[in-house]
Amino acid sequence: MPELPEVETVRRGLEPVLVGARLTRVRQNRPDLRFPFPERFVDRLEGAIVERIDRRAKYLLAALSTGETWITHLGMTGRFTLDGAQVGEFEEPAPIAGKHEHMSFCAVRGDTTTRVGFADARRFGFMGLIPTGAVEDHPWFRALGPEPLGNAFSGVHLAQAFDGKKQNIKVSLLDQRNVAGLGNIYVCEALYRARISPLIAAGKVSKPRLETLSRVVRDVLNDAIAAGGSTLRDFANADGGQGYFQHRFDVYGREGEPCTAEACNGAVRRIVQAGRSTFYCPSCQKR
Repeated sequence: MPELPEVETVRRGLEPVLVGARLTRVRQNRPDLRFPFPERFVDRLEGAIVERIDRRAKYLLAALSTGETWITHLGMTGRFTLDGAQVGEFEEPAPIAGKHEHMSFCAVRGDTTTRVGFADARRFGFMGLIPTGAVEDHPWFRALGPEPLGNAFSGVHLAQAFDGKKQNIKVSLLDQRNVAGLGNIYVCEALYRARISPLIAAGKVSKPRLETLSRVVRDVLNDAIAAGGSTLRDFANADGGQGYFQHRFDVYGREGEPCTAEACNGAVRRIVQAGRSTFYCPSCQKR
């Protein structure tokens, strides 16, 4: 599933095309994705102007001139295209043409018209239309924790959220009530950079180490977003591509390979926690 950096990369790719644009020629090619499309979806989008595009956790939020916000979750294989070119790169390739394109529209800004498509081969993504003033209280958002790139995320917040928790820190970081938007790949990478074992109970991690972890989480996410941004301008592959950040992974997907830390003779190990693969270096990441 696309994680926060991939979703943010898509947001930044859509922003210069959609913000200030009027949506025209909206087409809906099937009744549902993971959930049914909103009632009168085409009519409610047709003619609306996109005022801004935000991201909350792994959701894209396009505030419209109609007073509604158009919500998109990419699921596992959701992809936006601009005039046929994919917006952003992802770890897993996915077909995005033909029968997999489930809705499309034109974004008109001045004399420029851009055709925008949304395809989802597995149809695990979904869309919604919510009154803009009610977004934060909607069930999709009201229980989410702070954004890891926002001012509310810090070592102090983690210490409060993890106080007394016996659950391991890896799974605790994936709990969207504690931090919004963190996914499996970047939690593995952040714990490695912070030299914290994924096996330690969240409530046992000291406040200084949690402060370090909060800074490292920001660094890992910003590094991934920067990598996505650097490839976005020239990327024009409409049939899916390999992940833009995977060549920089320190531990994720590197089971059995040598640890990249200087003077470490350990090897990356893979275990399963709460049904998800965890990659870490037992030599570097101590409890």
